[in-house]
Amino acid sequence: MSTAAKLVKKPVTETASRTSRPEIAGTVAEIIADVRRNGDAAVRRWSEKFDSWTPESYRLGPDDIAAVVASVPETVLDDLRFVQRQVRGFAQAQRDSLADFEVETLPGVYLGQRNIPVGAAGAYVPGGRYPLTASAHMTVVTAKVAGVDRVAATTPPDRGTPPPISIAAMHLAGADEIYVLGGVQAVAALALGTETIAPVDMLAGPGNAYVAEAKRQLFGEVGIDLFAGPTEVLIVADGTADPFVVATDLLSQAEHGPDSPAVLITTSAEVAARTIAYVEELLPGLPTGDVAGRAWRDKGEVLVVEDLDAAYALADEYASEHVQILTAEPRAALRKMRNYGALFLGDKTCVAYGDKVIGTNHVLPTLGAARYTGGLWVGKYLKTVTYQEVQDAGSSAELGEICGRASRLENFEGHARSGDIRSARFGSARLEWTDHTFGRA
Repeated sequence: MSTAAKLVKKPVTETASRTSRPEIAGTVAEIIADVRRNGDAAVRRWSEKFDSWTPESYRLGPDDIAAVVASVPETVLDDLRFVQRQVRGFAQAQRDSLADFEVETLPGVYLGQRNIPVGAAGAYVPGGRYPLTASAHMTVVTAKVAGVDRVAATTPPDRGTPPPISIAAMHLAGADEIYVLGGVQAVAALALGTETIAPVDMLAGPGNAYVAEAKRQLFGEVGIDLFAGPTEVLIVADGTADPFVVATDLLSQAEHGPDSPAVLITTSAEVAARTIAYVEELLPGLPTGDVAGRAWRDKGEVLVVEDLDAAYALADEYASEHVQILTAEPRAALRKMRNYGALFLGDKTCVAYGDKVIGTNHVLPTLGAARYTGGLWVGKYLKTVTYQEVQDAGSSAELGEICGRASRLENFEGHARSGDIRSARFGSARLEWTDHTFGRA
């Protein structure tokens, strides 16, 4: 790191690699190739192997969905609706900020831009130890606000049955198709299509290392939201920060998994020391303490720097997924920082709000990708495309002459001639490479 800092607690293991693990990549490639060749039969074979799950149909019908949703307590449904309103409202504000436009750059030369939603999107909602129900809000709601016609959502079975809350969340979010299917076989089926599952144009949603690798391998045939790594949190704190709050917020993200980095950068040696002490005090009583404790032991870092400018500069080097600012003037980070997936300002908010309830999207860049991209948002489901029209003959003739000269500088004679014929047809130029003549338009 280029910024001078005192390392009070260092990680035991290195940061997760940005490259694929060969054993995972090989398994994923095998499954994808099988689904590509054998369609539904391959999906069923791998689903039975990994999840012991072979229903008559992986897609839930309307009656199935209604029965599952009816089994969910009304208070839970109300909470799902509340969160989805927040996500929908913010996504709609994003969509409204993207305007189609047309400009006249020369007389009669019109250039335009349109934002067109993809035709179909796949939304993966993880299950397992932590069923990320909120991923349904982030992927399905955002896609529908963008205007995607068909959203196919899928989630793994839970001990041999459809997971009720995840199904309810996908349904309330507006999914057009709901599948109970997990893992690489689900991602491959959505991307490639099978006899019973139509292919999508884009895949979104978090997952384990195998799902992430599947998205990596399928990227190009379909679009994806992000190459995902372990969840990350970085807190910037000054001497006004409450170390108990800092410790609690670090552990809130460390519980995602043993590979989740939790980093504190602070200007206060006292905040650093007391935070470490509180983490050790809180871990034994945390139900997810085993996972969070391993993450803190192996990936946790605490660094003390001279001042907040140094803290912000160092935080930018990390380019963390989640950056929480616990300082006297948290909004200063908006001016000082550029590399983060999402910024959480002040002690009245927290990363957990972003993950679960506040409305911004929680599918965010990891492993330093915040240096060059933001997270999932309504624009990811839109193709920003352009169009051109020349209505004025004089402008077409002028462009044709310049196109001819510019193309020949690059030895593109075919391009040049395409320009030449317009400079001749709509202007006074002569064609040196043909006897063909045009009547004046």
